[in-house]
Amino acid sequence: MGVGQGNVAAQEGMVRESELRAYCPRVVLREGTATHRAFEKKAEDDPTKLIYQASITDVTRSCTYTTPGFINMTVAVAGRVVPGPKATAGSVTMPIRVAAIRGSEVIYSQLHDYPVTVDRAAGAAQFIFSDPALQVPSVTDGTLQIFVGFDEGPAKKTASADD
Repeated sequence: MGVGQGNVAAQEGMVRESELRAYCPRVVLREGTATHRAFEKKAEDDPTKLIYQASITDVTRSCTYTTPGFINMTVAVAGRVVPGPKATAGSVTMPIRVAAIRGSEVIYSQLHDYPVTVDRAAGAAQFIFSDPALQVPSVTDGTLQIFVGFDEGPAKKTASADD
């Protein structure tokens, strides 16, 4: 590395004071969506047929302001998956939804199928998921809410050219 190059690299990664003071919508875990359990077919709520139980332990976000009038957000979720009596080694899919709502208007809603590797012999597995694609209007009136959580429902359909 040449003289002065380290200083330039450090400056490129620096956060500007305006970004520190800027509004970044808070991310909240939607009520009733912090846990997700998977059972063998036709064995709902039978603890002896539990494949795994997952929980979200923390949520956070970061914001950038590169597009005038918008906030670009990365939403992150941390959690763990605990294998149940019917668990086998392999990958399980966490249905994680990220949604942005302003008043009664849904601005963004995406259901992500996030794979997590589990092994009953190894015990609980931790995971970190992030959605870097959230872009919301730059508003400071408190009407914008960002929610995350497990969602076992079907993914919302988006319009396509074929519709």
